[in-house]
Amino acid sequence: MNHPKIKFHVKNFGTMTAELYPEVAPLTVANFLSLVENKFFDGLIFHRVIAGFMLQGGGYDEEMQHKDAKAIKGEFAANGFATNTLKHTRGVLSMARTNDPNSASPQFFIMHAPAPYLDGQYAGFGKVIEGDEVIDAIANVETGNYGFYMQDVPVEAVVIETVELLSE
Repeated sequence: MNHPKIKFHVKNFGTMTAELYPEVAPLTVANFLSLVENKFFDGLIFHRVIAGFMLQGGGYDEEMQHKDAKAIKGEFAANGFATNTLKHTRGVLSMARTNDPNSASPQFFIMHAPAPYLDGQYAGFGKVIEGDEVIDAIANVETGNYGFYMQDVPVEAVVIETVELLSE
């Protein structure tokens, strides 16, 4: 299968190229590509970074202003979607969500290290295929708390300048 590819341009860190897997999460991939095409992610940040776990982005700008998009159905086994068998290994892209299994949409995370306990609980939908060193560099930034409700926030903003769809 020909997998769509996207490129994250992260200010001061470089680029990461990922391939997306519509065969395991068709609605999730279609939603993500729609957000990319509409430049939704441009200027947003990785707002939660935990070395040895994951990098989360897609929901906040540099001023920590929340940006949201319409929620979609969670395509993972615990939510009745058995065909998504993508494991949460290093580099995998997956959808962040609240306790509501159908609350995913713009926020995503990139695995820094394997987390098998997430398998079947979150909608994995792609994998970084180039830019491992960028994952490591972001994972190792200094983090702290933002107010009383957000932890693991980079002290200096890690800005997603653009996310682009590469020609297929």
